[in-house]
Amino acid sequence: MAAMSISELARGAGVGIETVRYYQRRGLLADPRPQRTGARGIRHYGPDEIRRLSFIRSAQAAGFTLDEIAELLNLDRTGDRPRAREMAVNRIAALDAQIEALEKARRSLSKLAHECAAGNNGPCPIIASFEGAN
Repeated sequence: MAAMSISELARGAGVGIETVRYYQRRGLLADPRPQRTGARGIRHYGPDEIRRLSFIRSAQAAGFTLDEIAELLNLDRTGDRPRAREMAVNRIAALDAQIEALEKARRSLSKLAHECAAGNNGPCPIIASFEGAN
């Protein structure tokens, strides 16, 4: 794969240019940043940066914060698998808690939808429930 400009890198990774720049400022991409080359002073990136951006996006999708992603990247460099595993287990526990809360919300809303469908008398149970939530 040929060297890419920042716009080609961003497009190839499915992120915006400003996202790439932000990740660079956060130290999540190539360290050090690629040197500027040519008359226009364009930085050139390679497949490692595409892989890194893909990792960052996947880790974010799993719910890791950028600080946690930085730690995971550092753990990869140092080979600290026990800490990486601990972070994954903690993230799984947080996801389980979120799933439980979402399932509870789904059950409540389903019950309200059923009550709403049961009749047209009085206030709508869905709206009444949300009005009383504050």
